Amino acid sequence: MMTLPPDRLERFARHIVLPEIGGAGQAALAGAHAVLVGIGGIGSPALQYLAAAGIGTLTLIDDDRIDASNLQRQTLFAQGDVGALKVERAEAWLERFDPALRVQAVAMRVTAENAQALLSGADVVLDGCDNFATRLAVSDACVAAGVPLVSAAVGRFQGQVAAFAGHLPDHSCYRCFVGDAFDAEDCDTCADDGMLGAMAAWTASLGAMQAIRVLLQGVSTLGDPQWGMLHVLDGLAPSLRTMRIAKDPACRACSAS
Repeated sequence: MMTLPPDRLERFARHIVLPEIGGAGQAALAGAHAVLVGIGGIGSPALQYLAAAGIGTLTLIDDDRIDASNLQRQTLFAQGDVGALKVERAEAWLERFDPALRVQAVAMRVTAENAQALLSGADVVLDGCDNFATRLAVSDACVAAGVPLVSAAVGRFQGQVAAFAGHLPDHSCYRCFVGDAFDAEDCDTCADDGMLGAMAAWTASLGAMQAIRVLLQGVSTLGDPQWGMLHVLDGLAPSLRTMRIAKDPACRACSAS
């Protein structure tokens, strides 16, 4: 098992003192590899908490550039970053925040053709992208590669977070949840509908927590991934409700033909 040097023990002392994480859990996080798809409203705050948790290797995938309208919710960036690639500025932030972390920035759009190669080697994928076609490509690639997926989405005053393990028997995947009708890139956007910035942060932080749960499975008691449990966050009430996403026996991604 990986051991942590004294400076890392001090940095993560508030984690290590938690019985649900402990030294073994923190060491597991240090040895883990998380891939973030999308460094926007979800990915920006989620990245900050995954990095703060000491996840040792982070791969950032996004081909988008920072727009002034992003700054209302993507607090990783500042006014001077407008026009720059999100992954480049996120990588620079990570290098300042914790130089011990290993970071790979990929300025590329995930497609059905490249998804499996881009997600290779991940222990968990956190998908916070903004269209169904990419989400389904990511989900299908995770199922094929046997990689757990945490999917997080937000719009207006509602967020959704779920961890999927469609590669495991009797567990659903993201395609079981949304079906095949959303493979096209014709979904609503926050530019059309609006979004409360703090709602993105609430959803993203829960997504980060679920990713940490996945990474700690079998290591510490926090490691309950809650596979297939969809958590729906309501920012107007506020409230949270949870429902189970059943495996679709006809799913073309995770069910036997």
